[in-house]
Amino acid sequence: MSENFEKLKLIAPILKALKEEQYAHPTPIQEKAIPVVLSGKDLFGCAQTGTGKTAAFAIPVLQKLVESKNISARKQKNHNQQSSRRKIKALILTPTRELASQIKDSFDAYGRHTDLKQTVIYGGVKQSRQTAALNAGVDILIATPGRLLDLMNQGFVRLNQVELFVLDEADRMLDMGFIIDIKKIIAKMPLKKQILFFSATLPKDIAKLANSILKDPIKVAVTPPSSTVDRIKQAVYFVAKADKNTLLLHLLKNQKISSALVFSKTKHGANRIAKKIASAGITAEAIHGNKSQNARQNALDNFKTGSIRVLVATDIAARGIDVDELSHVINFDLPNIAETYVHRIGRTGRAGLEGVALSFCDHDEKSYLQDIHKLIAKTIPVVKEHPFSLDPSMHLAVKPQPRAAFRYRKKSRFSSKKH
Repeated sequence: MSENFEKLKLIAPILKALKEEQYAHPTPIQEKAIPVVLSGKDLFGCAQTGTGKTAAFAIPVLQKLVESKNISARKQKNHNQQSSRRKIKALILTPTRELASQIKDSFDAYGRHTDLKQTVIYGGVKQSRQTAALNAGVDILIATPGRLLDLMNQGFVRLNQVELFVLDEADRMLDMGFIIDIKKIIAKMPLKKQILFFSATLPKDIAKLANSILKDPIKVAVTPPSSTVDRIKQAVYFVAKADKNTLLLHLLKNQKISSALVFSKTKHGANRIAKKIASAGITAEAIHGNKSQNARQNALDNFKTGSIRVLVATDIAARGIDVDELSHVINFDLPNIAETYVHRIGRTGRAGLEGVALSFCDHDEKSYLQDIHKLIAKTIPVVKEHPFSLDPSMHLAVKPQPRAAFRYRKKSRFSSKKH
């Protein structure tokens, strides 16, 4: 049994907020990470989606800033100084708008009884509200790299007082080509600061980046790199590319699929799939980078509230989708990077619930499936009895091999790829 939050020496305002959120016991990543952050050490965290990672850095960041602010207030009082406008003391950098909004919600929840202020900035929307919040003064800034650099260049953001820097979803940052932006942002922060670095996977490029910015970090990993969650039931369907839409509609006739996140490899593909599903009388929407921020947020809200049953997404747009009771993940297209499969299926089976991950595999995707089998060191069961099954030669199982042999595959598999 995990220890309770009181034993992590959290302050009363945060404990009160956690109680209101009905959090009784920390998750493994929270239990390991929070004491490290509170000690002032740099942290290198390897944690997959659904492990409680956001709270693992949000809670101690809030506590450290409250304590720092109290010390500053006492010093100002002793010197008869009036408190100045709030300055950014913590920066959380994350790859997507959806994830940034989700992190902001977490800071709002855990910090509701503190005197700290936080705001979020991202592209795709007008900047006026964001700049107004920045001008009013904030303690914690959650941001995506592009909009942050834009507002820094305009003079709205100064990072010279940052004490805590969180780099979240570092693997996806590299995958989206943000490495140069990250380095530009880090260069504007003080040399003396605490850095918290989180990644769901550990390719060589991530290890290299971590080594370049962290100082004597404590490494925290709650699961082996790229391992799949045991409670997620996985299955694969061998099917011709032309029959994938029909198979998907066939499966969605099953009302046990109460909510499904369907992954497409392209934006246009996501639109086509959502349109096919909707034309069959099933509520569905697509979410991807070509959609406006309002359209993406509306689609996500509709999915979370159950107004739509199916959300079709690309990998990048899916970062930040956090639905505790998501029943199914369906890989309409298999990813060409095996680690992405692990991240996709981790969207289901959250909060201690069971989940189901179904994958479609056509002739051209067999090598992707082989890579997945090798990475997770197990063979995904094949559903042979379905109306659109390919010939039996496709059903040959791929013998899994030890994970260690494939942990750091060809570097090219982690090259910047935009969706």
